[in-house]
Amino acid sequence: METAQGFRPHRVVVLALDGLLPFELGIPHRIFGRPRDAARRHLYEVVTCSVRPPGPVETDADFAIEVAHGPEILATADTVIIPASYELGPVFEEGVLTDELAAALAHIRPGTRLASICTGVYVLAAAGLLDGRPATTHWAEAEHLQRLFPRVKVDADVLFIDDGDILTSAGVAAGIDLCLHMVRRDHGTAVANEVARRTVVPPHRDGGQAQYIHRPVADPQLATTTAARAWALGRLHEPIQLRDMAEQEAMSVRTFTRRFREEAGISPGQWLTQQRVERARHLLESTDLSIDQVARDAGFGTAQSMRQHLQTALGVTPTAYRRTFRAGNGGTGIGEPEGHGGVGSLR
Repeated sequence: METAQGFRPHRVVVLALDGLLPFELGIPHRIFGRPRDAARRHLYEVVTCSVRPPGPVETDADFAIEVAHGPEILATADTVIIPASYELGPVFEEGVLTDELAAALAHIRPGTRLASICTGVYVLAAAGLLDGRPATTHWAEAEHLQRLFPRVKVDADVLFIDDGDILTSAGVAAGIDLCLHMVRRDHGTAVANEVARRTVVPPHRDGGQAQYIHRPVADPQLATTTAARAWALGRLHEPIQLRDMAEQEAMSVRTFTRRFREEAGISPGQWLTQQRVERARHLLESTDLSIDQVARDAGFGTAQSMRQHLQTALGVTPTAYRRTFRAGNGGTGIGEPEGHGGVGSLR
């Protein structure tokens, strides 16, 4: 971001708690450590801190990590991320902060963006920051979270929730989805997609996608819907019927729809709309095509149809979305959400 003193990367501070999961601790560093602007400057600076002075923090594995910063570094954060921990003690058992954790959180400045991965949400809830607000966590802990914090609107059926200045995610890999979403919200799809490509993960899983499907995992030896998806991605600008996709896999529409849901967690129609929204976002960010042309190339047909779908998915119009990533920062600055968003949305 540009300041009166010149360029300064957005600082992400990761709060490492005893009992943390090493994988989840590493997610913010991996995702936010990648993005650069056109001048090859890092767009984010990621640092890790403890609730205590610098020193070792225990993990749930057979090793500890050495953390170089104490809680005072939280006062410098633009975004604070709290990964999961298996040793939250009274936070998890009684819904109250320890004195040590409360003192650490007190360093966070008002207006700082807050995010949690998996059970890290318990810390935000115990601090009273989620009262009356939507939040999610790992599906196995959702019922307990709701009982412990009845004022929180717990949704166990999503990968992550973006509620503007506070974001929460389900467990493990959903933390990747959340961090990529924040990069996408800040800098657009092109930057987020490049990070995903280098990390070898899907560039986008919508926050509203189910985190746990109550069906057996599809047998990999059976026919899948991969070819149909690849076929559709090459023809997003054309009208695509469900039967056309089913024909690519030589399946009946009924069988194809069932198989698609088992593999993607959403219906073919929902998936197709998501891909067209992503295509429209890319074109709005990276080209000077008219709104009408973007709508046609993304497969929405008309500008009005695209406007309705982007408004539903992102909470903004195509013109406002293009302005966000071009005006002032050339698509490399931190985009401001327009009010509080819903599940996995930029609002």
